[in-house]
Amino acid sequence: MNVATFIPSPSSGVWEIGPVPLRAYALGIIIGALVAIWIGERRFQARGGREGLIGDVAIWAIPFGIVGARMYHVATDPELYFGEGKQAIDALKIWQGGLGIWGAIAGGALGALIACRRYDVSLSSVADAVAPGLLVAQAIGRIGNYFNQELFGKPTTAPWGLEIDVANRPDGYAQFATFHPTFLYELLWNLAAAALIIAIDRRVKLTGGRAFALYAMLYTSGRVWIEALRIDTVNHIGPFRLNVWTSIIVFVLAAAFFFATRKRTPDPAGSDAFDATRGNEPQ
Repeated sequence: MNVATFIPSPSSGVWEIGPVPLRAYALGIIIGALVAIWIGERRFQARGGREGLIGDVAIWAIPFGIVGARMYHVATDPELYFGEGKQAIDALKIWQGGLGIWGAIAGGALGALIACRRYDVSLSSVADAVAPGLLVAQAIGRIGNYFNQELFGKPTTAPWGLEIDVANRPDGYAQFATFHPTFLYELLWNLAAAALIIAIDRRVKLTGGRAFALYAMLYTSGRVWIEALRIDTVNHIGPFRLNVWTSIIVFVLAAAFFFATRKRTPDPAGSDAFDATRGNEPQ
């Protein structure tokens, strides 16, 4: 007798703690951010940077990143918030979901740049330190999609198919019960990419922004094929989803930078992170 196997979905992504709703989506973001800071701190200190600097930068980078992520989402899916029958105020309701990773990276980079200038440290040294931690944070954040039963892929009968409630299935897919768990694919891809960056960095010290460029290359190469599996409604440009085009562009730019700087000589002290020791307080 054949026994159907699949990954069950949680019945809810929100837990009520008294009058306060605790959302899995938000919890994943918070835990991911804390883990990224911890990894970044360890890597930055190992490269000669001062203790606590990554946490100081994160105070600026995280809120800028959240704002940037929401702005990207709203800008690329404006039909969800503007037009007939829509409420523009909903664009501000971040707790209902809707964050774009590219906006998060751009906004977070802007916040980090401001902080790095205040603390007299190079942005590239901070970016290289946090690169693998960002991938781990993104992996943890994808668990929120699992709890929300969102952003899954095409129907599949594979044993690892993700069961989706009828109410959460897109139009035209009501007859299918299990779908590709793209949250899990990206989670595993990101963790593997983070491990690869750390392994390469131990053998060939990646400085001057090269570890961050490798992060961008690895993440986008996975995002392209994972994005192609998804069936949620998004804007397309030609044959591809908008995020596929963005991934391709980011990959090309990151790869060009990575290979153009391959002959860069590391700082004699061991890493360009050592310019972080020039100052400990805001200027």
